[in-house]
Amino acid sequence: MEDVIAQWHEAVNSGDRQRAIALVTDPIVVLGPKGAGPITPDQFAEWIVRSGIKLVPRDWHPVDEHCVVVEEDATWPDNPEPTRVATVFRLSDGKVAAALRKPDLASALELATELSR
Repeated sequence: MEDVIAQWHEAVNSGDRQRAIALVTDPIVVLGPKGAGPITPDQFAEWIVRSGIKLVPRDWHPVDEHCVVVEEDATWPDNPEPTRVATVFRLSDGKVAAALRKPDLASALELATELSR
């Protein structure tokens, strides 16, 4: 699981559209400050390029065999000062099926626990 999520971070941080598409399910469920819901792999790849987000993993909190919360330092082109966030990752068939970004570890762990029930 960690290997897939590490590859996901590499694809996002490099803006590699094709690699990002290959690493996510169709659809992938996303959650962030601007919305939530299922999107296609192409829409996901467009978002990573358009947003310019960079996510540096800092700490991993496994929830179950398919779910982990990763604390990350996030930066954007117009906001280079790192902001700590936490993302709930759910995997399915070796791909990222959900990337649910929350503003802090506590809310991400709460969401991950609810999803694991």
